[in-house]
Amino acid sequence: MGHWAEPTAIGRIPLPPRSSMASGDPFAAAGDVTGDSSSSSPTTARLLEALAALSQVFESGDPASSGAATAAVVEIFGGSADADAGGDAARPDTANMVSEQLLREVHAFLSCPSSNQMAIDALSLELPKPVAKLGARMGNCRDIAKTIIELLVSNCNPRDMLSILCEALDTPLAFNGSAYFVLILDMLARVLIMIQRRHIEQVKVVLPAVLRVMHAIISECDEEHGTTAVDLFNAALQIGNAIQEMCKTMVNHKKEELCLILGLYSLQNIALISESKHQHILSACGSLVLQHFKIVTFCGFTYLGLLTGNEVTSATNKLSKEEDADFLGCFSFTVEGASLLAVWTYMHDDMSKYAGAELESAIKEVQDNYIRKWEAINMFRYVLSSVNYPWVIKSYSIDLLLTLVDENCIEETKDHEDFLYSTQFFATLKAIESVMIAAPDPLMRKKAFATLKKTAIHLDLVKNEVVRESSRAKDLIESDQSQDAGDSPHWASQSLELVELILRPPEGGPPCLPDHSEQVLSALNLLRLILIIDSRGSRSLKLFRQETTRKVYSEWLIPLRPVVAGVQSEMEKDDSEGANQMMCMLNPVQLVLHRCIELVEEKMKGS
Repeated sequence: MGHWAEPTAIGRIPLPPRSSMASGDPFAAAGDVTGDSSSSSPTTARLLEALAALSQVFESGDPASSGAATAAVVEIFGGSADADAGGDAARPDTANMVSEQLLREVHAFLSCPSSNQMAIDALSLELPKPVAKLGARMGNCRDIAKTIIELLVSNCNPRDMLSILCEALDTPLAFNGSAYFVLILDMLARVLIMIQRRHIEQVKVVLPAVLRVMHAIISECDEEHGTTAVDLFNAALQIGNAIQEMCKTMVNHKKEELCLILGLYSLQNIALISESKHQHILSACGSLVLQHFKIVTFCGFTYLGLLTGNEVTSATNKLSKEEDADFLGCFSFTVEGASLLAVWTYMHDDMSKYAGAELESAIKEVQDNYIRKWEAINMFRYVLSSVNYPWVIKSYSIDLLLTLVDENCIEETKDHEDFLYSTQFFATLKAIESVMIAAPDPLMRKKAFATLKKTAIHLDLVKNEVVRESSRAKDLIESDQSQDAGDSPHWASQSLELVELILRPPEGGPPCLPDHSEQVLSALNLLRLILIIDSRGSRSLKLFRQETTRKVYSEWLIPLRPVVAGVQSEMEKDDSEGANQMMCMLNPVQLVLHRCIELVEEKMKGS
């Protein structure tokens, strides 16, 4: 039985120093170790025999037997990797030592000048997966495995190796699965740089596999394994860097297409990074998000386009092809990624410095433009309504949202006849409400409520949408006299949800007056409009169920009446200018409240 000493010649990839496995030459293979002969395991001995047999087959010119000889090596090595993947809780040090022995022997064989090249070629297509599995163990295993896979990559056709590594990604998660996938992703990045043609085609094969693995691992990682997730994020970043190098070699529309793909990939990564449960996510992941930000800007995306979401939509539309539907599906969180990039830039010092004047310019342009402002505001509904993102990110999202929703936003929006974003507006308010209810920090709940108060004033803007939708529904009913009364239409139920947010706040009790007089008046006006539409409509246009009518009456309106009367009574005792102003604000609230009560009572009598 022979064995192979690992050379130290220039050009060879050095191995890490041996740990406790043996003393002496740090580059020695297991079979070269002097001292206790029992240090080589039976599995290592079998592997040495199989490698010697494989070399002999090729040296003797017996290609018919090469398949079986290669399979024998892979079976021993791969079988050991699968067995180790189950873990040996009782003897972890022994398992690590055996894994390190196997990896050192394979490295010695692959790097030895006297090894048969055809034997190396045969193993190059078979070993990446089992090598990465053993490399996921502790100790020196990972470094040795990485060195082996580098040798395999340098020896194999890049497109063949790309296919092998993508297949290796399709592996069930294990206890040490993250380390395994980090090794595979590192090698994928190296192979991508070596691709010489058909770059976009190869990228479209790689990225869905990469993102599928990342999503699966991140969903399984808890706070204890936050560092492991960061290793995976770094490996995924190297994939992005490799594609960026591809882009630099391309021209015209092919370069544009690949840049759009790369930009969406980085945005998807930012969304996944933001899901990290790392205890110190800002310090642990900030540099990663910054690198992805640099990639995104390299790809032509601007901070303004990301803040409003327009450039993500544009990129997706440009890439949309019937044959690419499955491929684009792997970028399902890019809209969240765009919004989160804005949040990260707002909350992380290094990113704010990198964005520089562009950050301030984009925020000012959004503040000064009615359409862009509402596009940006409604982008936050994705992050705030998701359960995947940590509270620290949601807190900074609220801060940025408060910056965008200033007093000018309220006045300028009222000047527009049509409110184009009512559906998104409903969802945004509900998302803010969810933070206000569930946030663990009182200060964050207070900020969410302040945001809700500012946005709730825009309930007046929903009225135009309600009128439009009710007219459309009436036309449909008149054109189809056979249509039966059904459930309350979607626009009506959404509008009533908004009214309830104000008249019956989630924290309980009636709204606070006179502080929230403007919001309450907006909500009552919207409710009055819906009640009037309902009273004038046909039976087929059913806006209120009986239980909804009773709820509106007994839980929204009647509890509010004594609150309004009590505050008015207190204000009448105060002759100050401030008290007079508050009375002026409360008077219309009282009038509209009484009209709503009348309308509901009439409806209850007629039902």
